[in-house]
Amino acid sequence: MSRTIRIVAAAWLAAWLTACTHAPPIPTVPKVNLERFMGDWYVIASIPTFVERGAHNAVESYRLDDDGSIATRYSFREGSFDAPPETYHARGFVKDKASNAVWKMQFLWPFTADYRIVYLSADYSRTIIGRNQRDYVWIMARQPAIDERDLADMLAFLATQGYDISLIERVPQRW
Repeated sequence: MSRTIRIVAAAWLAAWLTACTHAPPIPTVPKVNLERFMGDWYVIASIPTFVERGAHNAVESYRLDDDGSIATRYSFREGSFDAPPETYHARGFVKDKASNAVWKMQFLWPFTADYRIVYLSADYSRTIIGRNQRDYVWIMARQPAIDERDLADMLAFLATQGYDISLIERVPQRW
């Protein structure tokens, strides 16, 4: 898919993600230390957006800027490990300052999307980003692989939160 088409598709996705829903709010973690959360997260599995379908070596990176917003970079290779790298940029805005677990992610101004940290291991090595709509989810880790038992536990957790885990796809990681 050409870069121009992807940008237009990302704009459409951002608009669509802002649509209202009647799903109950998904619980978030009680508190996130933003400085500790920053850095690289390997995407282990997800219910992918159409931009992410076929992604290999997907990494989401966060940097806390002086204004309190979060510079976000999503990099991946489309369709294979040998494909040229692609990168998308977004900006996160913390909406719940008490927990730092509820963000709005902006891919294209003025549209924002729901972004919630619904699971975070105590050592900040694994996280799950969810949405109230339960339409997309990202299981991420600081390393490109996690223990299969940990992944099974995370999937079971998502099932209890109302996600259809049959839609979750592994993201190929090879470094």
